[in-house]
Amino acid sequence: MTTTAVRSSSVELRDIHVSFGTLEVLRGVDLRVESGRTTCVIGPSGSGKSTLLRCVNRLQEPDSGDLLLDGESVIRSDPDALRQRVGMVFQHFNLFGHRSVLDNIVLPLRSVKKLGKEEAAEIARARLAEVGLADKAPYRPSALSGGQQQRVAIARALAMDPEVMLFDEATSALDPELVKGVLNLMAGLAERGLTLIVVTHEMGFARSVADEVAFMDAGRIVEQGPPAKVFDEPQSPRLQRFLSQVL
Repeated sequence: MTTTAVRSSSVELRDIHVSFGTLEVLRGVDLRVESGRTTCVIGPSGSGKSTLLRCVNRLQEPDSGDLLLDGESVIRSDPDALRQRVGMVFQHFNLFGHRSVLDNIVLPLRSVKKLGKEEAAEIARARLAEVGLADKAPYRPSALSGGQQQRVAIARALAMDPEVMLFDEATSALDPELVKGVLNLMAGLAERGLTLIVVTHEMGFARSVADEVAFMDAGRIVEQGPPAKVFDEPQSPRLQRFLSQVL
């Protein structure tokens, strides 16, 4: 399998606040992920993990705070330009069912990056080969398993040549036997030095792949550190209680 060289950037969130009406979802979140490093965000449902992730590519605009990519503030830059640099993979693949697998990857390359048809198709085929699905190019997504569809979604994000990849519970909609293949693909991206921020409930993945683990609760990052410290020496009662329920 040939792999494309990656370029990666650091990400920093500074004092990010988000409210929906009277509900404070993020309450002054600070998070820095160094270039080429992987941070896994864990925590209970409703703690603000997905909102935090969506702030990184401004699918959710913060009420206040700053967002830095490679050391430069991008909180007021063009969101579409930002999303070319920050790829995102969702829980539910978000593929176009009426288009082929290849077209799902070609479409953003042509519409966003304005590439020609042949160049876009060449990149799309290369990315499909990277995720082990070169032979699935002409199929519709419905002909693929959930794990294969998620790999197509990852290939689509990678085709944009992002500096950062965000994964929002990328395996939680998959049947258990399909989870491992997607997690292995994500681990491979981490090994290649792409900057990853991964919201996950897969504690084994967080322990083995992450450089840092951030535990969120009630809109704040309560604890953060290397996996061994977070999992083996939790400081806060809240993290201790969480881990006792999930491990």
